[in-house]
Amino acid sequence: MKKAGFFAIRIFSGLMGIMPFFILYGLADIISLILQYLVGYRRKVVQKNLKRCFPDKSKKELSRIERKFYRNLSDITIETFKGLYMSKRQIAKRFKVLNPEVMQKYFEKGQDTLGLASHYANWEWGILGVDFQVPHQAVSIYKPMHNEYAENFSYKRRSRFGMKLVSIKETKDYFASKKEKPNTYILAADQHPNDKKKSIVVDFFNIETASLHGPEAYGRNTGMPILYFDIQRVKRGHYTMEIIELFENPKSTSFGEITQKYMSTLESIIRKKPENWLWSHKRWKYTEKDIECIKKYNQERIEMEKKQKSK
Repeated sequence: MKKAGFFAIRIFSGLMGIMPFFILYGLADIISLILQYLVGYRRKVVQKNLKRCFPDKSKKELSRIERKFYRNLSDITIETFKGLYMSKRQIAKRFKVLNPEVMQKYFEKGQDTLGLASHYANWEWGILGVDFQVPHQAVSIYKPMHNEYAENFSYKRRSRFGMKLVSIKETKDYFASKKEKPNTYILAADQHPNDKKKSIVVDFFNIETASLHGPEAYGRNTGMPILYFDIQRVKRGHYTMEIIELFENPKSTSFGEITQKYMSTLESIIRKKPENWLWSHKRWKYTEKDIECIKKYNQERIEMEKKQKSK
């Protein structure tokens, strides 16, 4: 079954790969209508998330964002399949890093960096287009697919322009390995965390939100300067990425500071163009009781850090 499913996807993506963009975007318009109105793909989740984050917006405004969201979702879906077959020249034309020089000072010092990303606009083209536009070796930390055939195919296609893909299970070994040049580790950490004890509670859209601990753990443990990779759609099928410096010395930060800065940066970006974020993701699964429990874990870690510093 896995093999049959993979070949079906392979054929579908191959057809996408040979289609011109104007046909693909016409198809995306149809898909967006089907997802929103016919299938109702996670529509209740999308509406609940939007209403929760924008309580002051009218029903008309929320409906407009919802409609644009499904168009964005359809666009990035067909662009992801198309990207598997695009040339390096095509990617360079449609995905531009605006200020790679921001990373040059760290590269010259031989410093690795941590590049935080999110599920906003077309992050998949970012995987294809970042490495050859920045001085560092770009490394994407990712979660492998369950289908081994799809995983092997996806790995080869997504890494063909220089990006190194490292499974979350292999990050420690990769960090410890010898590198030819400084690396920038790219991590998308805006999803719901599964481990309560490691989660960090922050303010996100005026909601107490449990967040992944990865950015904070990597930043504070390694001391790598932390950057934010802000991807924006300029027009349909064309994107830019601006590199924003968050922390030059993350080891000097207090508990929760990195996570809050990351999520606050993401929030400010979302508020400008909310339709480009992945609203279909079940971001707020934890109950108020869960959040209170996580806050206690956070406080225990803060107290532990204080004791260690006082020794």
